[in-house]
This record gives sequence, structure tokens and C-alpha cells, in this order.
Amino acid sequence: MLLKLLEDDPPTHLAVVFDAGKTVFRHALYAEYKGTREKSPPELVEQLPLVRALVGAFGLPLIEREGYEADDLIGTLADRAARSGYAVRILSSDRDLLQLLGPRVSVGLTRKGVTEIDWMTEDAFRAAYGIAPAQFVDVKALMGDASDNIPGVPGVGEKTALKLIAEYGTLDGVYAHLAEIRGKLRERLEAHREAAYLSRKLAAIERGVPLDVEPDALRLRPPKAAALEAFFRDVGFRSLLDRVRRLAAPEAEPAAASPPDEAPPTDAASPPVEAPGAKGGSVRVLREAAAAAPDVLEDAVAAEAAAAHLPRPAALVLELDGENPHRARIAGGAIAGDGRLVAFSPAALAAPAFRRWLEDPAVEKIAYDAKRTFVALARAGLRPAGIADDLLLMQYLLDATRGSYTLADLARSHGLELPDDEAVYGKGARFRLPPPERLYPHLAAKARALAAVRGPTARRLQALGMTALYREVELPLAFVLAEMELAGVAVDRAALEAYGAELDAKIAAVAEEIFRAVGVRFNLNSPKQLGEILFDKLGIPPLKKTKTGYSTDAETLEKLAPYHPVIPKLLDYRLLTKLRSTYIDGLVAAIHDDGKIHTTFHQALTATGRLSSSDPNLQNIPVRVEEGRKIRKAFVPSEAGFLILSADYSQIELRVLAHFSGDPKLVDAFHRDEDIHTQTAMDVFGLSREAVTPLHRRQAKAVNFGIIYGISDYGLSQNLGIGRKEAAAFIERYFATYPDVKRYLDEAVARARERGYVETLFGRRRELSEIRDKNFARRSFAERAAMNTPIQGTAADIIKKAMLDVDRALRSAGLRARMLLQVHDELVFEVAEADAPALSALVKERMEQAARLRVPLKVEVAVGPTWYDAK
Repeated sequence: MLLKLLEDDPPTHLAVVFDAGKTVFRHALYAEYKGTREKSPPELVEQLPLVRALVGAFGLPLIEREGYEADDLIGTLADRAARSGYAVRILSSDRDLLQLLGPRVSVGLTRKGVTEIDWMTEDAFRAAYGIAPAQFVDVKALMGDASDNIPGVPGVGEKTALKLIAEYGTLDGVYAHLAEIRGKLRERLEAHREAAYLSRKLAAIERGVPLDVEPDALRLRPPKAAALEAFFRDVGFRSLLDRVRRLAAPEAEPAAASPPDEAPPTDAASPPVEAPGAKGGSVRVLREAAAAAPDVLEDAVAAEAAAAHLPRPAALVLELDGENPHRARIAGGAIAGDGRLVAFSPAALAAPAFRRWLEDPAVEKIAYDAKRTFVALARAGLRPAGIADDLLLMQYLLDATRGSYTLADLARSHGLELPDDEAVYGKGARFRLPPPERLYPHLAAKARALAAVRGPTARRLQALGMTALYREVELPLAFVLAEMELAGVAVDRAALEAYGAELDAKIAAVAEEIFRAVGVRFNLNSPKQLGEILFDKLGIPPLKKTKTGYSTDAETLEKLAPYHPVIPKLLDYRLLTKLRSTYIDGLVAAIHDDGKIHTTFHQALTATGRLSSSDPNLQNIPVRVEEGRKIRKAFVPSEAGFLILSADYSQIELRVLAHFSGDPKLVDAFHRDEDIHTQTAMDVFGLSREAVTPLHRRQAKAVNFGIIYGISDYGLSQNLGIGRKEAAAFIERYFATYPDVKRYLDEAVARARERGYVETLFGRRRELSEIRDKNFARRSFAERAAMNTPIQGTAADIIKKAMLDVDRALRSAGLRARMLLQVHDELVFEVAEADAPALSALVKERMEQAARLRVPLKVEVAVGPTWYDAK
């Protein structure tokens, strides 16, 4: 939000305002002010020091004062500035600030997180609410505010309050004309007159706070580049660094203005790096070298003639005309090695000799994102071979926490200059491939940089002990995933659309039930209208305030369920519409012409090593509810006489926890093949197996999995719908029952603090330098990661190794079967019906033998005509 403001419309003066403490002057008026608020979640509290650090990094004045709230300081500053002739803009998510609107004061209400801002002026407010901004505090006096525990008049919601103030002008006016008001509303107003006037005092923003702040102290000055960049790097906001640099040094020319073939040379002191194939020598890849004009193979004739002279080994770069490799086309490429630099057009791929070079396993090739390269060439009719290294996977293993990776970043980490793709192509909707005279030199620069960084990057990987993980797991897995993507998974479009129609009917029926329950028809998809129905018409007490009114999100509705029978129906409606729009419509749109969905798996994304997928994300199909599980009925075999087979690890992360901790009770439970959640409930609650209820098991399951993620008492209380004290007691009993689990988690944190990193059973490393940070938020996050990453990362490594083992076994077994999907701890296959028993045995054996732990790995295999039935 701050970046957007400074980029789009920077002010001349700016201040950031904070609450200074819990006790303010309003508590003297009403001791219960904000008394119903729960303690702030630790996850939020941990981030507040980071926010303060961010403000400091920008060099902005931070204003706070004991005894007053941030709203009061804002009101005071806005009032002073407006009276001095300034145009004032207030940016917040708090609607209470609308009372400050005036001829020179506007308020920007953030929405969609903070990505969009709705600016409200005095005139706009009058048009929207039918009253003046100064009257808003009288509205609050009548309706109260549950989030601040301002009582108001019970039974008077926003709609009624607005109507009263619009008619009578002020709170005084309402009570002066009380005789004109009829029925229960008059009785309520009369009975709660004192509360209404108290509420007005509580809701009114104080505009006379004694602040010793001169206007010049608030003047906006350019931030210091070094401090700002350091902060953004520390917190992992690397994708925002370019925007930060432009703010910190606006006089500098943006990178996009210098095409790669016009870049000036760098300092001659740039470090040399060894090129692949160089025998003890080295090359310098400076900007002038990167800008060297490549030989361009513009057509098949030129490529045919040049193929015999292409370098061996070679760095190979491909560029596509879109993000999704299963829909985009090859736009060009480049090859570097042996001192040669060659770019080629898509037409060059028709040359038989060039195709043989690409398909020759004896020609060693280096790629950046080997899977994407493989998929793109395979879709062009080739079977690429000889890809010996993937620098994206190396880069990812060296720093798994970045979240996004580019060859330009890797090059810069070695002191080399390479323009970002975004600077050359644009981003998102602005993505445009440049003309060949700009495209080919850029691709050539990428190929030469790729060749140059291979050696030092591989040496860094070896120094950190991850070469085996890279060579034996990540690199071969890239090609297994590529084959899975290319094979795709068949989807019965008719079944999907039929289920969509079924959902439409259910949505319509639930909507009618809701309308009958509340006695009026309204737009169910409008939070504003829904809020009016729930809180004004039905008189349900609101729980959480948002920037536009009172919250009606799913979490809030679940808490409100006991207040009215319509709430569960609203939750049903939300679920059904989500399934319809996100999953049914989304999946139908993702079906290719071959009747299949070709998802894209991501190896280099998560900090723990888990795979993810997109276009579409098949790992997010909800399976906890039957309506979500039914979507899997549309996933079918691609051939007649075939079935779908699902193989799922049972509680693999808890088994890894048992292995690492060695806790005898956990280890014994898994060796006896007990239901671990039932066993935990028995151990923690001291119950017999027969006495364990579904509630006990659910609570035990929540804490079992929560422990892996370093869950807090607040987090567990939210998951289970219980109080924090009860949740804390539950966690304490768990650790008393499994003391070696507590010991392991404590030791994991201590070991990470000593080393600065954690690692999995397979040697995957995650740097955690923040674990020594003085900042509480960063340190706490790192401590949770120290507990979780070895467990989740080892589970991820195990299923990756299992995929490789199963793939090799499938190739040698001659079964008519193929691996289609990896979803969390599950592998999905299609198999000829006659080969299903053999595949079941093969997959179960290979998956259960993928790693040796103190406890056995257990895999559950099921077969059926659809993915849904394979359970």
C-alpha cells in the first residue's frame, strides 16, 4: 500500500501513526471500552515490529502518544493541516475516520487487502449515506460498535441509525423528538439514553491532542537506498526491490530503458567465472560480452548447415510467447559454448540435423528450468536429451526461501550483468516479445551467462552437501514431472458440467431457504446487504468490523452460527458457489483440445521442498467435504479398459516426527499400526479406546498436526473453537505425554540457532539466519520453520524419491500404466484393468521402501473407474 501511494501520487508531507498503548482516555469514561476484544494473535503481534522497521527504512516520521489512539492523532494532524490550507488525505481501513471528512480532507478506504483504495470525499459521503460526515459520530452513538465494545442502543443497527440521524440531525435531535418515534424503537431509545450519549463520547475522534509536531518534520524525503534495500532483502521482499530502487533513486534510469544490446560495460573488476568445458581457464562475462551479436539461425536451411558446428557442451536457452508451456509456443532460443554464441528462430527447429543435435544424449546441455525446456521442445515434436544440468534447481536448492528465481538474479549473484526478462518483455498483461533484433541478443546474453555460472554454482552446491540431492532426486525428477505434465489427466467434461448443473440447483434451493428464513430477498453475494440482514434486521450481534462495515466472512459466520439457523445455510451457500465458480468453471476452462488437463508442477517454489501445481492447481481441490470430493468423479482414465489408481502415504509427516524424535510412545503406536489420532486421544486424555469420542479424536488430530507447524494456543483455539486457556492446557498435556517430541522440537530450534540453517533427512537445507534476529517477529517465524521444515521437507523428499523409484520400476515392469499426478502425499496413476493388481503391489512396495525410518511407512492403495472411486 505504501509503495503504491509513493509511486502513484506521492504527497509533499506524510506521517505514519500508531497506537501507543492499551489504555486511553476513553477508559476513564467507560472501563469496558474495547473490553470484549480477544488478545491479538501472536502471528499479528510478531509482525508489528516489522511494520515499525519498514517505516524506519522508508525514513518516515512515526507518531504515537500515550493515552490516545491513532485515530485521535490522525484527527488532530488532519485538522491542523486543513486549517493551514493543506489538502489532506487519510489512508486507512477504518471507517470511523469518515467523521473527519471535510472540504480539504478525504479518506481512502483500503480494500482487497491493501491493493485497492476507495477514496471518499465529503460530497461522496453525503451521497452515499444521506448525512454529513460530522453526523457520523451520532450514527455510531445509536448503533454502537461491537469491535470497540461501544454499547450504543441495543437493537439499533446502521440502517436505523442513519435513518434517525438523517431525519433529526443529531443525537440531541433524536431525543428532542422522541415522542414522534413509535413502538419498541422508542422504548429502546428511552431505556438506553445514557448509553447513547456515552457512546457518542467514545466514538468521537479527539482533534485536540497536544502534539509537538512541526509541518517540516513531516515533509516527504527520498528514502536512503541502502537501508531500504537491506530491509526488503532481510524480509524476503525481493520481487519489490526494483520498485524500491526507483523510489530511493528516482534520478536513475530504470533498467527497462536500456536494451541489452545498448548496455554500457561494467567495472573491469567484475570477478571471472569458469565456463563449462574450459580447461583451467576462465571467461569474463561483462555487459559488452553479453551484448555481443550472436550468429542467428533464421530458418531451417541455416540451422541445417550450422548443426555440425554447434558447441558441445552447450548452454541452451528457450523463450516462449507465454507463461504456460502447455499453451505457449517457442519464440526463439540461444546456444552458448566453446566460444560460440548462436541464436535461433522457431523455424530453425525444422532442420533435421538441428533436431538430432537437440535429441542427442551425447551432447551435454545446460538449461535453466529443464522441465519447461523439455515440455516446450516435446510439444514441438522433439524428444530432447542430454540435459545434464538445471541451474534453476541448483539456484533453488542454494536458497529455498526466495520464492521466485530468475537467471538474471543468479548472474548478478556472481557479479555478472544480465537484464531482467521483465525489463525486456514487460510483465503480466504488458508482456510483449520484442522484435528479433532485440530478442536474439537478449537470449544470447542469457545463454552466455548460463554457461558462465554453471561451474561456480555447482561448486557452491557441493560445498553445502546437496549435490547428491540434486543429482539423484531433483534433476531426474524434473523429467518425470515433464512426462506427467505432457501425458495430462483425462477429464470427463460432460460429467463436470453435469455436476455444475447439480450445484446450480443446490445453490438455488439453498438461496430460497435463506430468503424464507429471513423473510426478504436480497443479493446473497453482497457483504453489505448480508450485513444489513444479519445485524440490522435479525439483530445478530456483529463480531468483527471491516473497512466497509461488519465482517460476514466464513470465519465470522461460523462463530455466529448459534445465533440463528440461517447462518449454516449461508455457509452452505458460500461453499457451493465457491465449488461452482472456482473449481467447476475453472477446471472446464483448463481442459485442452485433447480432453485432458495438463497442469504445471513447480519444483522450485516452496521453502520446504514440497511440489505445487498451477494452471490449474489440482492440489487445492477440496476433499474434506463430500461436495468437493465429487469433483474427482470427472477425472477418468484416458483409454477404454483402464482404471484410476491412487496411492497415498498414511500420516507421513507424523511418522517422520516419530523418526526424528524417537518418542517411544509414538514409535510404538506406528509399529502396532494404531490409529495415531485415537491413540493420542487415549494418551492425552487418559481414556480407554472405547471411551474416545469423535470430538476427542478430532482434537487429538488437530494437535498432532499442529505440533508439526509449531502451533500456538491461539491457533489451536481457532482450529477447535475452544478457549485459549483450554488450548494451552491441551498442548501442555500433549508434551507431557510425548516428552521426546518436546525435546526434539526444542533441540531443532537450538541447533538451527547454532548453525543458521536446518536440513532434512536427505540433506535439503533451508537457511534460517533470522533465528538469531533481535526482531521478535522474524525470530519467531524462523523458530517455527526450524521445527517444521525438517519434518515437512523430509516427507517431501520421500515422495519425490518414491516417484523416481516407481517411474524406474514401471519402465522395467512393462505394465500398461502411467503416473499422472502428485497431490500432497498421494500419487495418481491410470492403469489397464488387467495390470491393476500388479501396479498396486509395485507402487505400494516402492513407496513404502523409499526411505528407512524408525517406523514403517504405510501406503494405502485404491483402484476405481474415477479418481473419486479410487479411495
